[in-house]
Amino acid sequence: MTDIVAPAKRSKIMASIRGKNTRPELRVRRGLHALGLRFRLHRRHLPGSPDLVFPKYRVALFVHGCFWHRHDSCKLAYTPSANRQKWEEKFKVNVARDRRQIALLLQAGWRVFVIWECALRADDLSELLGAVATELKTGESTYREWPKLPTETQEPV
Repeated sequence: MTDIVAPAKRSKIMASIRGKNTRPELRVRRGLHALGLRFRLHRRHLPGSPDLVFPKYRVALFVHGCFWHRHDSCKLAYTPSANRQKWEEKFKVNVARDRRQIALLLQAGWRVFVIWECALRADDLSELLGAVATELKTGESTYREWPKLPTETQEPV
């Protein structure tokens, strides 16, 4: 399948994709702030510069896009058909980097939470963000993903 836009235009579109302050991230920030939680943003001294950092609870929270970070069995994590080999290599590097950064955070004694973009597609996020806030305050898990992984144990993939 050929691209419907010129290569220069496609390059400009892809370059404009942001890594910080994305729409899903802003939704999470607004919701958690409304629940009374306070956090720091993009702490560069931590591995992976987590999107939200809760120093009080020693929690680093990432809001991952399903496409770029390859959410397993998610329809948003498709692979473009054009230049497939390049994309697969790019995704492999992204996933390896994510795993490495999560491992470093866990080794340093941080708890790590990941909220996937597809979990934020619902109109009402109160249930999801309430679950995040509860998990944050109880301190039971060292690693947690939303939506839940199919297995009972939540471990970094």
